[in-house]
Amino acid sequence: MTDDADIPPRRTAERARVRGSYRLMFDPVFGPFFWGKVLASAGVWIHNIVAAVVAYQLTGSTLVVGIVTAVQFVPQLLFGPLAGKMADRGDAVRQIVLGRMLTALGSGGLAAWIWLAGGLPGAAPVIVASLVVGLGFVVGGPATQSIVPSLIRPGEMAAAMALNSVPMTLARAAGPALGAATATQLGPGPAFAIAASGNFLFGIIVFAMRIRRDHEHSSDTDFSVRASLRHLRTDPPLALLLLGIAAIGIGADPTLTLTPAIAASLGGGSSVVGWLASAFGIGAGVGFLVFAPLHRLLTLSRLSSGGLLIMAAGLLALAASPSLVLALISFGVSGAGMTVAFTSITTQIQNRSPDALRGRIMALWFVGFLGSRPLAAGLNGFLADVLSIAAALLVTAGITLVAAFLCRPRNLDRPVP
Repeated sequence: MTDDADIPPRRTAERARVRGSYRLMFDPVFGPFFWGKVLASAGVWIHNIVAAVVAYQLTGSTLVVGIVTAVQFVPQLLFGPLAGKMADRGDAVRQIVLGRMLTALGSGGLAAWIWLAGGLPGAAPVIVASLVVGLGFVVGGPATQSIVPSLIRPGEMAAAMALNSVPMTLARAAGPALGAATATQLGPGPAFAIAASGNFLFGIIVFAMRIRRDHEHSSDTDFSVRASLRHLRTDPPLALLLLGIAAIGIGADPTLTLTPAIAASLGGGSSVVGWLASAFGIGAGVGFLVFAPLHRLLTLSRLSSGGLLIMAAGLLALAASPSLVLALISFGVSGAGMTVAFTSITTQIQNRSPDALRGRIMALWFVGFLGSRPLAAGLNGFLADVLSIAAALLVTAGITLVAAFLCRPRNLDRPVP
């Protein structure tokens, strides 16, 4: 983290004035970054939900939907640590911009295919486009996360991390409904074009900001991936927090992989898919609103395990939901738990990460949060096709409950080494 001894006295005094979430949203440095992420996150979720709907319409298979989701997140497993290493020793701004341009290329290329060919011959183009989107994630993702401390003052990490989850929250709430509505009214081509535009604009915004890091690494800094893994052995709570973020990624997967099948089982079409996914996002928004009051009463470690428990409760209720109304409520409960757990766990990961390792540790964050999704998507798709939707939800809830037990306060409340 930035050492105040290395900062001029005037700037140290400025940093002493800690700002809340509202002021950060309209700060000339953090504000454009925040609103750019809102656009990009909305674009990603429009792509996700439309790709899932199109794949299900073309094949009628939940497993194929799982494959579409999986290929988008496989690159996190393969290249996440390398991207984190690049973020620590390279130009984070350039990396963010390149990643967003790749993501825009994936969605925009699929839109161009649909327009030029007059439709899709099968699910293969959707799978390829989602893979390109995933490559964009892994190129820019660790840099996007690791650069946040450079945009804020000391003491603002909890507020910044809460805000950092808002773009995803807003996107989950509005993106699926917008994507489903656009695909229904105009077709999937315009929906994918809108998705590409959001990511392209975020790349332009970051490029224009000309962000620079405050901290310079010493000449003997070890930039190997092994250095971050060695650090985890010295800080067991950090390793548990990374397991917790992986469980959040797994617990959020039914929002993508299972919603087409859940909507079909409830007698609904693509518009119902959008409403189910949006219910999760609306619940996540409620989680953001209650996070600050809860944080004044409870420690971050208690909010971590508590959020995971709420998320699991929503999944269990969803497995037993016989109607659309109860399914929407269950998705909302799970979404609220996700935001509380996501914000508290990510804040603790940032607080425990040394500056020299931040990019690589946040790459491990990406491997956990997004890299776990291929496994979750494949497992959910397989269980839903072979057994039932309820079986897939019960297994996902079980994994989330185990993570809540591991991330209980007695395991996390240890000093940073």
